[in-house]
Amino acid sequence: MVMLSKENLPYTRQELSKEEAKKIFSEAGESYKLEILENIPDTDTISVYRQGDFIDLCRGPHLPHTGKIKFVKLLKSSGAYWHGDEKNKMLQRIYGISFPTAKELDDYLEFLKQAALRDHRKLGKDLDLFSINEEVGPGLVLWHPNGAMIRHLIESYWKEQHLLNGYKFVYTPHIGKSSLWETSGHLGFYKENMYSAMDIEGQDYYIKPMNCPFHIAIYNTNLHSYRELPIRLAELGTVYRYERSGVLHGLMRVRGFTQDDAHIICTPEQLNEEVEKLIVFALDMLKHFGFKEFLIYLSTRPGDCVGDPEEWDTATESLRQSMDKLGLAYEIDEGGGAFYGPKIDIKIKDALGRAWQCTTIQFDFNEPTRFDMTYIGADNAPHRPFMIHRAILGSIERFFATLLEYHSGNLPLWLSPVQLIILPITDNQLEYANKLKEQFLHKGLRCEVDARNEKIGYKIREAETKKIPYMCIVGAKEAEKNILTLRRHQMGDLGAMTFDEALSYLRNEL
Repeated sequence: MVMLSKENLPYTRQELSKEEAKKIFSEAGESYKLEILENIPDTDTISVYRQGDFIDLCRGPHLPHTGKIKFVKLLKSSGAYWHGDEKNKMLQRIYGISFPTAKELDDYLEFLKQAALRDHRKLGKDLDLFSINEEVGPGLVLWHPNGAMIRHLIESYWKEQHLLNGYKFVYTPHIGKSSLWETSGHLGFYKENMYSAMDIEGQDYYIKPMNCPFHIAIYNTNLHSYRELPIRLAELGTVYRYERSGVLHGLMRVRGFTQDDAHIICTPEQLNEEVEKLIVFALDMLKHFGFKEFLIYLSTRPGDCVGDPEEWDTATESLRQSMDKLGLAYEIDEGGGAFYGPKIDIKIKDALGRAWQCTTIQFDFNEPTRFDMTYIGADNAPHRPFMIHRAILGSIERFFATLLEYHSGNLPLWLSPVQLIILPITDNQLEYANKLKEQFLHKGLRCEVDARNEKIGYKIREAETKKIPYMCIVGAKEAEKNILTLRRHQMGDLGAMTFDEALSYLRNEL
């Protein structure tokens, strides 16, 4: 790289026809580049970049010349299947980075170090939260007791808040007949992401990739008046989508996951109020988990879409007006909406400046028409309702991973699977430690006793490693005086206090 930098070779962009590009890479024996070219439309212009005798496919842009390459670091190498498919040949992938100054390179390497420490896969293993077992299958999550407790707390809060915001819970099956997925359009447009059909009594059934058709089926069970709307149906529904093994990534990219799905079915007149309430609801919920900075995007109509253009305009304007009324800063993603409706995306910004996708508020003009959804209006005639498909957390798995990485595993006290661990100094204090444990448990705190015959320093270090928020240390003095010594993770000793004082201290944080 030093030699390349000294040579100061220019990067030259050249635009070719598909046939010209195929000729160059065929002569060079570049079979993989030829395969890439085969998947590019014949009418597209192909861009290549030259650097001395080297030529490669690339959209660009590039640096003007190799002289700009000053400080370089090879980060890692790994094997990667072509197209992420384990049936294809494994290739070698080499990762590297370059910066114009040493400081910028050092800053980036520190960023990578911090990101590695926050990696939810490492934290999941260190804190015994979840695992993915090859015998069970790639992309299928096993929740361990501590992880399951955190998930339970997330879901309990989610349910509580949805009840307060006028949602009605539903439960739906994990499989559905092929006719359901034909009506919804999934078999026509989404089949490559669905698992193979199961033959049940001569009828094909598919495991569900989405919850939407089931919620619509519930709505269509009865005839609805405009007086009943809006109807808000919510479910923590587990779905399954095929992902190539090469793209699976911890909890962020899995094959089976639970979505916090809800569908709001309303009249045009109710649209603005529903969207506004929904945005406030989403931001309030995310803030409760400790998130503070958000990036918001409004995605508008793409060139190829379904639905009435007037409905698109009405829905897009409703999203825009709601955010303007709430004084929210947002970016417009022109043409970035799904083919079936405009949407709002809310991303979380973490301490390292990374953005994580969470909330999606999505209009759907496709499914209501396909399933012939109607309500009876004030004119006693049937009308097509607006349907808002929204997920506040996204998927429980991805949200869980985001939460872990955002907090570096140091979860808020209310979310910690074990909030307090009691550490007796010797076996002589075990009886008193267990008595304290029962008292804390009966007051609603999640508490354990470390009864192992280990030195107190070792127990404290292990509790710190496990990121348990509070430690309660009891020795002979504490047992005799019926008190305890409280210690906070990463902060240290908080002093001796009575049970009631400790309880009050903990509850103040909750």
